Amino acid sequence: MFKPQFVVVIALAAGLVACGESSTLQVSDGTGASPKLPEPNKTLIPTVNIAPAIGWPDGGKPVAAQGLQVGAFAKGLDHPRWLYKLPNGDVLVAETNAPPKPDDSKGIRGWVMEKVMGRAGAGVPSANRITLLRDSNHDGVAETRTVFLQNLNSPFGMTLVGNDLYVADSDKLIRFPYKDGDTSISAPATKVVDLPGGPLNHHWTKNVIASKDGSKLYVTVGSNSNVAENGFEAETGRAAIWEVDRASGQHRIFASGLRNPNGMSWEPQSGALWTAVNERDEIGSDLVPDYITSVKDGGFYGWPYSYYGQHVDVRVTPQDPNLVAKAIAPDYAVGPHTASLGLTFAEGSTLPAPFTEGAFIGQHGSWNRKPHSGYKVIFVPFAAGKPNGQPLDVLTGFLNEDEKAMGRPVGVIIDQQGDLLVADDVGNKIWRVSATK
Repeated sequence: MFKPQFVVVIALAAGLVACGESSTLQVSDGTGASPKLPEPNKTLIPTVNIAPAIGWPDGGKPVAAQGLQVGAFAKGLDHPRWLYKLPNGDVLVAETNAPPKPDDSKGIRGWVMEKVMGRAGAGVPSANRITLLRDSNHDGVAETRTVFLQNLNSPFGMTLVGNDLYVADSDKLIRFPYKDGDTSISAPATKVVDLPGGPLNHHWTKNVIASKDGSKLYVTVGSNSNVAENGFEAETGRAAIWEVDRASGQHRIFASGLRNPNGMSWEPQSGALWTAVNERDEIGSDLVPDYITSVKDGGFYGWPYSYYGQHVDVRVTPQDPNLVAKAIAPDYAVGPHTASLGLTFAEGSTLPAPFTEGAFIGQHGSWNRKPHSGYKVIFVPFAAGKPNGQPLDVLTGFLNEDEKAMGRPVGVIIDQQGDLLVADDVGNKIWRVSATK
């Protein structure tokens, strides 16, 4: 089994500044249906290039693409990461961060990673709540804010089926009763199914969406490591999308080999399930591109044994040639180490061309690429249910001139007015992107 070199501690001793190798390709080279995949560049010191989180200055905001404008839908939130629109237009936001996972910070590497993530803005305690935002006068600013659910355990994904609201906590899928117009829920949670959690729980975020008929729920479960260095037993049920029967709670693995899937959405024309996936680290700034892909029932996407189809990761032992031979190459790369999390299609959007048919993606941004990648919201054009062309920037300007992070985009949704909402967990805001008036 591969054991990462603990000399990454040198990076911390040097003040957590940029260490390791640098990219030889552009982010655009690792983008599209056929990304460039150079030879792995595993160095003694893995690349550590943090954009310290500082938040937005007064009056600061991202830069919107031509034809678009951006303003704050809500401010002063506590690490907002994920969004969900209720049928009446109310917006739910999960204010959340990692749960306690003491085994994940054991050893030198774990301790260093804890410090790295803290400097990148991920070290704040979790508010463990879901907040409701309401814009009754449709002026693009939420004037009503209520605590919708509280005392959760690092909540992330949310979906409503009928009068049942499902929330994906970091270790279980739970259900609450909901009726139209509710601004808070006090009823206790009903557990639907346990999800992999525990004291390691490396990739803790769990997302959930419902099938079109509401009979099935699909839940993302990220891996418990970078490339299975914590042992294969720790990966049971992980690096996968689960299909959960809503009535019985019975589940099966719908697709596997997905290192850290987060965003999920139904592509409007094909009806296919798509997901945004974070790929592996520590083999260079140019590997491996994160991606969005359609998800096939029973499909295997390579992790940990291989990436982008049959590109074997030699760090992983023992290998499984039979699984590698079955590995499906993703549909579309969105750049190495961009930490692409949010995913929603433009269905219902009122944004102008060229943002009318395709997928919006929230790129949280790299900590281990030199130079940085991500830190923006992009749009991937689609035609006939498939990606069609190079991505377009929607929101940029999340890094300042000193390469410090004023914000980091995460979840994205289309609101009731057809505008794009973007959760910014460092800026503690929800941004609203609309057509220029």
